[in-house]
Amino acid sequence: MAPSWIQMLIVVIVALLLFGGRGRISGIMTDMAKGIGAFRKGLKDEDDPKAVDKEDMVDVTPQKDETKASS
Repeated sequence: MAPSWIQMLIVVIVALLLFGGRGRISGIMTDMAKGIGAFRKGLKDEDDPKAVDKEDMVDVTPQKDETKASS
């Protein structure tokens, strides 16, 4: 049984990813490593919360509508 055109297309795409261009796989791995490093740094920064002053805080509580309450 001969391989179908979809199987051949998948093989060609995988071959292009592995052997095509100048260091495409190494570029992908470098980007992935940078992303993992940034993620770890983000988690590390989250453990050390920054102090917030009272004047830096913003009140986001919605105001009550007094016109509906008097009815």
